[in-house]
Amino acid sequence: MTDTLDKALAAARDAAGAAAEIIQHYWRAGVDVIVKGDDTPVTVADREAEMAIRAILAKALPEAGIYGEEYGADDTSREYLWLVDPLDGTKSFVRRTPFFSTQIALMHRGELVLGVSSAPIYGERMWAVRGRGAFLDGDPVRVASTATMREASISTGNVKTLTMDARWDVLGAMIRDSNRIRGYGDFCHYHLLARGGLDLVIESDLNILDIAALAVIVREAGGVFTDLDGAAPGLDTRSVLAGTPAIHAEALARLTGATIGR
Repeated sequence: MTDTLDKALAAARDAAGAAAEIIQHYWRAGVDVIVKGDDTPVTVADREAEMAIRAILAKALPEAGIYGEEYGADDTSREYLWLVDPLDGTKSFVRRTPFFSTQIALMHRGELVLGVSSAPIYGERMWAVRGRGAFLDGDPVRVASTATMREASISTGNVKTLTMDARWDVLGAMIRDSNRIRGYGDFCHYHLLARGGLDLVIESDLNILDIAALAVIVREAGGVFTDLDGAAPGLDTRSVLAGTPAIHAEALARLTGATIGR
């Protein structure tokens, strides 16, 4: 499997680079926006970037299935499955805000084992492979050692559904108990978490393609990455709770109504 992961990482990084060239071109030139059936925007940049990514990944690992944001799933039952969001954060892209990225992850028998997160306009690329650590532009990164909520920096994203949830009050209490609250969103707060700039990320209203690569990166940086109920990320994931080990444990206990150590 080591040889396969080496080949896969090289391909994922090449694919992220190819997507970056396309995205940067349309960032400069501008694009028309199409509204999809689910009321989310898509552009030619999204679609061309995914086509370029698929071509590179399929050539490098032809035995793997590919599940992409724009062109759907080829075969999710294979031993290896690529998860691709060519332009995560299209709403930011079309509003000329650089908080968007390309997300490429690899699953092996349902477990996330590799992730590349590329933010070409923001100027960062992170990657990780299971058991090998996490890297930012080639340099290793690690989550912070923050151990108490009063020291913690929290970032939230897509929390609209939580406003109608009993956990909204719990989140409010955590924010009051924390050091500071931000809302970086998209790839940005996961990059910050992985390199020690944040301690907890809370999100709802997302899908696995948005966060699969980021889950591998945060975990390999020493963090904990689950959904809001404490489950490991999978194809049906719709929320995220990610943080340093101590802060994640306290946040999960509060959100699930449990007591730490019970």
